[in-house]
Amino acid sequence: MNDFQTTFGHPPQVTAHAPGRVNLIGEHTDYNDGFVLPIAIEQAATVMISFSHDSQHHLVAPDTGERYDLMPDAKLEGLGKYVLGCFRVLEEHFKITVPPLNYWVRSTVPTGSGLSSSAAIEVATLRAVRELLNLELDDVKLAQLGQRAENVWVGVPCGIMDQMASSVANTQTALFLDTLTLEMRSVSLPAGSEILVIHSGVSHELSDGGYAERRAQCEEASRLLGLKSLRFLTDWGQLSTLEGKLKKRARHVVTENDRVLRALESDAGHFGILMNESHSSLRDDYGVSVRAVDDLVEILQAQGGVYGARMTGGGFGGCVVALVRAGRVLEVGRRAVEQHRALGYAGRQVVPPLE
Repeated sequence: MNDFQTTFGHPPQVTAHAPGRVNLIGEHTDYNDGFVLPIAIEQAATVMISFSHDSQHHLVAPDTGERYDLMPDAKLEGLGKYVLGCFRVLEEHFKITVPPLNYWVRSTVPTGSGLSSSAAIEVATLRAVRELLNLELDDVKLAQLGQRAENVWVGVPCGIMDQMASSVANTQTALFLDTLTLEMRSVSLPAGSEILVIHSGVSHELSDGGYAERRAQCEEASRLLGLKSLRFLTDWGQLSTLEGKLKKRARHVVTENDRVLRALESDAGHFGILMNESHSSLRDDYGVSVRAVDDLVEILQAQGGVYGARMTGGGFGGCVVALVRAGRVLEVGRRAVEQHRALGYAGRQVVPPLE
């Protein structure tokens, strides 16, 4: 609050928070109408807002040094793509004009990590404006508006998982989500296990084209198969009618959906095997892993007390998630980071956060 007051000369009228997430299994399935299993993490975005005293939005992000003084109809760039993008989807949905606001954001979700730092900012922003303007907006619709802001104004053709996880998930149980129907339920972690997340030291940028290319390939595979989406590919024999990369991309999606459904009823050992299989599929069929991530996955999979490990998030860098025997997380994390750094990387433990 003090930073907001120092910046704007008065306290905020509304403060809102939204967490990042780690996806345990179900990668690149959400924009294919498939199944996902994320869980919220402790790291979160905090947004503070108040009404502006002039005709401009004033956006401040002290951690990145960004400040924008923008008219409501300004061209969007940087932080403005996320914030004004959220304002604009609210305006579109409610047929209103968001009044000029003072806006301040700070986030502990590491950027470029595959932990949904952008979704956390979007959801926190929408929560803050919802409260300030007293808008009737439930958490599911809020997530959908966050996704639209990301798709239309940020330019990333993401599915709904990240915003839904940030909007409705918690840090105690995983969220099983059917991204076609938005049916959801809480799922306990396998007995005797905990989650460990380590950053590979390589950041990713989903707007650089690789993510959009994978989505386009899945859509083309669906078109050739005569399906609305790969969610509806139930006869895996149809994969033989595809060739090259389209076959590999589709094979990942349908096998990943199957892995999510099997994970729901798995003990820790079987869940870990499914995570290992997921990583191999993301690396070999979907082509979204990188050497730093693969090396970290291999190090974790070789550790005693680790049931399984895989890349998490959109890929091309970012974090690895591991399912670890309860009580072994700090020991395993320390050893894995040391071994990974010995290879020349700059990895670090993210979940659970170190003091």
